[in-house]
Amino acid sequence: MPTITDVLLARNLLASRLPPTPAWSYPLLDATAGTRVVVKHENIQPTGAFKVRGGLNLLASMSARDRAQGVLGYSTGNHARSLAYAAREFGAPCVIVMPSSTNSLKAEAVRALGAELVEFGADFEQARVHATELAADRGMRLVSAADESAIIAGVATVYLELLWAVPDLDVIIVPVGSGSGAAGACLVAAALAPACEVIAVQSEKSPAAHDSWRAGRLIQRPNTSRVDGLATGSGFALPQRMLAKYLTDFVLVTDDSIAEAQHVLHTRAHTLSEGAGAAALAAVLADRDRFAGRKVAVICTGANATDPGR
Repeated sequence: MPTITDVLLARNLLASRLPPTPAWSYPLLDATAGTRVVVKHENIQPTGAFKVRGGLNLLASMSARDRAQGVLGYSTGNHARSLAYAAREFGAPCVIVMPSSTNSLKAEAVRALGAELVEFGADFEQARVHATELAADRGMRLVSAADESAIIAGVATVYLELLWAVPDLDVIIVPVGSGSGAAGACLVAAALAPACEVIAVQSEKSPAAHDSWRAGRLIQRPNTSRVDGLATGSGFALPQRMLAKYLTDFVLVTDDSIAEAQHVLHTRAHTLSEGAGAAALAAVLADRDRFAGRKVAVICTGANATDPGR
């Protein structure tokens, strides 16, 4: 597992490439949520999502020889952009495998970053299997979306910035697809603010990470959420180990409540968010009594929305 030292080293590596993102509050949003809400704006990253931190840290930690052989990832969106962006920054070859059903704008974004795009399979799992075979054939570094210590350390810098800026938080709420962000939040909060709760949130239509955490073992579940960033059908081993050690709670929300939260962010906080980026706020709005009177941070993890909600 990555350590807080790894996160601090990642911050040093990223400092010249990514400025800190803001953490702001909005009176209209506070009034709607019934509590003080701090929004961490990862939606303004150059790839439109927090995962760019993990991709850059991974490529930075690789040897020049390994980078020259290239990286190969599988993703339905933000992880793909992260790898493609980082590979371009470091001059490394990059191949991304996406399901054939992936939104055309996401495919176009990956190509625009200079990566080779391979569209294969009907879903994420079929793309993953093909990516594994393709990486072996080409001799490239296969990059998991979450079972990568360097990626988790990179995305954990979100929470380093957050807690340095707002050290008196009571709760941090993190949306979960693969779980890298929640794992990073847990790691940093345990080191910097052990009294701060970390709560994960996922769509009830794709509850694999939630159910894996509840069961204490990796579980596969139906993966039918329309929220791409939360749509994973199985838990990931490394994030789950970290969540088992540190996470306070894990909740589920509906896809419709996420769409409503997108609308609230848009109208009360002039913030464009993709579905996954609004899931943390959806958890607050679904259980106002739990969070009333507390200082709550929600992570707007991305802005790559094909539908701005409602």
